[in-house]
Amino acid sequence: MLDLSTLTVEQDNQVALIHFNRPDKANALSYSMWEELRTAFEWADQEPSVRAVVLAGHGKHFCAGLDLSTMLGLQAGIQDDCEGRKREKLRRLIINLQDCVNSIERCSKPVIAAIQGACLGGGLDVALAADYRFAAADAIFGVRELDISLVADLGSLQRLPRVVGEGMAREMALTARNVSAAEALTIRLVNRVLPDADSTLLMAMESASLIASKSPLAVRGSKEVLNYSRDHSVTEGLNYVATWSAATLISEDLKRSSQAAMRQQEAIFPD
Repeated sequence: MLDLSTLTVEQDNQVALIHFNRPDKANALSYSMWEELRTAFEWADQEPSVRAVVLAGHGKHFCAGLDLSTMLGLQAGIQDDCEGRKREKLRRLIINLQDCVNSIERCSKPVIAAIQGACLGGGLDVALAADYRFAAADAIFGVRELDISLVADLGSLQRLPRVVGEGMAREMALTARNVSAAEALTIRLVNRVLPDADSTLLMAMESASLIASKSPLAVRGSKEVLNYSRDHSVTEGLNYVATWSAATLISEDLKRSSQAAMRQQEAIFPD
């Protein structure tokens, strides 16, 4: 199992459970946490025995956003006598942080975010990269970058409109206001609201376990096609899934599913 300083990683049967582990800092994102997030999701993607992932936070909060002290430290890393090269370094740094978030969406295994307390700024960027989200009743969501005079640049402005619609996404981004768990459910930012953090994590683990019981090949293919279809036209999406199915439809998993259905048994699939 991975040995990380800002995250904990466990495996419960075929489900990986990844926790932010800076509870004393409300799980605010330090630079090392960004990097370790990518490390953890690349591991989950490559580990055959993992079929689904749950992302949560230790303590009272999911993730309160960017650690501002980290931002001050990053400025030292881009110093250069040439202003052009300094700006180039800053662009590379931003793209690297974007890639850390993208690693969640890029993971071929479905990812469920179990959210309690604060899910703000960078924390919302991370949550939106998951396949879907469950929230505790005390969860608070917000695009907070405008409050510190920044443009959100790690994914919220791109992913949020596709989840909650253009108007609501613009309201959240331009006002930086808090959105309660109850409102998040109404606007479809989260799939369900549970009474507390424990029941939220339990629901996320149960949902992940249900995913893990399905054909891993078909699950990975479904996530791939869903992501592709979101970013392309219906015609392009249909053409893509036709190619995908032509490549993977005739599989050992299909054989096992058919045999199990005829015998009224549960199918067991290889990783």
